[in-house]
Formats: sequence, C-alpha cells, structure tokens
Amino acid sequence: MYKLIAIDVDDTLITDEKVVTDGTKQALIQAIEQGTAVTLATGRMYASARNIALQTGLNVPLITYQGSLIKNVISGEVLYECAVPEDAAMKLFEYCEEKGLHLQLYVDDQVYAQEKNEKLIAYCELSNIPYTIEPDFRGVLSRYRSTKMLIIDEPALLDEVAAQLRGLLGPDVHITKSKPHFLEITHREGTKGHALRFLAEHFGCTLEETIGIGDSWNDHDLIETAGLGVAMGNAVSSLKEIADYITLSNNEEGVRHVIEKFVLNRSEA
Repeated sequence: MYKLIAIDVDDTLITDEKVVTDGTKQALIQAIEQGTAVTLATGRMYASARNIALQTGLNVPLITYQGSLIKNVISGEVLYECAVPEDAAMKLFEYCEEKGLHLQLYVDDQVYAQEKNEKLIAYCELSNIPYTIEPDFRGVLSRYRSTKMLIIDEPALLDEVAAQLRGLLGPDVHITKSKPHFLEITHREGTKGHALRFLAEHFGCTLEETIGIGDSWNDHDLIETAGLGVAMGNAVSSLKEIADYITLSNNEEGVRHVIEKFVLNRSEA
C-alpha cells in the first residue's frame, strides 16, 4: 500500500547515541527490496544527511534543509532547491545583529558563522560537519542565497524571537524549530511537506501512499501531508496530537516498528 517513506533523522531514525540500529537498517533494506522508496527528511545539511544515508544503504533523493534542497545521494543531482528570499534574509541578519543573536548561514552546503563560539562548535559536532568563519554576513547575503538560516539560543527566548520574526519577515518564509535551541528559517516552500509532495510526484505515487515519520516541531508539515503521519514515542506533544499513529521511541527502534507493521505487514509488529 505504501510506496514512499520519508523519515526524520535526529531523535527519529537515529538513537540518542547517534546511530542507526542494525534492526532498523534491516527493516529499511527489506522495505526497499519490496519496492518502497525510502528517503530522509531532515533539517540537516545535505552533506550531513548523506553520511547517514550511506550508513543505511539509501540511494534516493534526500530531503534536506527542512525541504529546501532535494538531492540524490550518489549522483548528486539536484531535483529541487529554494533559498531564503534576499530581502527577508537581510532583515533577519539585521535583526540578529541588533539583538546580539547567534546566526548561521548555509551557502552551497557550507555553514557560515561570524565568530567561533560554543554554540557553533556544539552544533557542528552534533552534525559532524566543518564550519567557516566569515565576519561579513552582509557581504555574503548580498552575493549569495542562503538555503537556510539558523538561530541558536535558549528555547524560551527563541519562542519570543519566532513570534517577532513572523511579523517582521512576513509570509515569504517558513519559521520552525528542529530542536528546542534551534530556530530555523527557510523559504516558505522549503518545508518537509512541500518536499514530500514533490517526491511523491517524482516516484509516481499519491500522498495517500506515503508515510512521514518525525518527532519535532519541524515535522508538523510532514506529518500532516503524508498519507500516514507517524509521531515517535519521544515526539513533542503537539506532533502526537496531529499524528495518525504513535510508534515507539527512537531508542526502541520506532522506525523499524512502523516499517514492519505498515510496509512489511508483520502482524506481530
């Protein structure tokens, strides 16, 4: 019944130890052998998501940067790409500069920060990616388009910032959290839901034949768009409220459980 599965990475596919379990890998392989397309749907950069995909044997277009970039694992072919509109990007930069907020840019799959600090280092260690220090963000934004822009700070402060930015930047951007400390800004069509619609058409299936699995605020659009929207057992409460099904946690092979139950049709799952 299901022909396409889109799976979030952090706190969904991988455990708290940042690994994909052998049981989950086997379930992914079996789903693929059965003819189901399996992809990742993550806020991570393509380079970071590709490392995860190679561990799991996936060779399909990956949904990265919340849906702003869809790119194939092996060939590197770009199927879809959008960036934060230039005017909104400059307004966001100026806002962060005024408020003293840590902001990161993503250009050509590289992460840029204005200075080296604990927030940047922790983020790059989490994603296992390098970084570039570039003090002149205004110059970068005048020359290049940023696929995604990320603010790192305390959760309560980011909630206030998000409300202010929605008024400042308007409807041309999508604002969401991937983790409590990460506020992410993309093009309004740079969402996991938009990307799932694109890939469903690419693979020749309907949305009713898709499964979306996630755990966080940035998975809302994915869960609402998919034919079967699945929230992890460790998901935020707002995602569980809109999900069609709640699986086990990321440390209990929740993704494996979904695949065995709904794709491989194992009654014991």
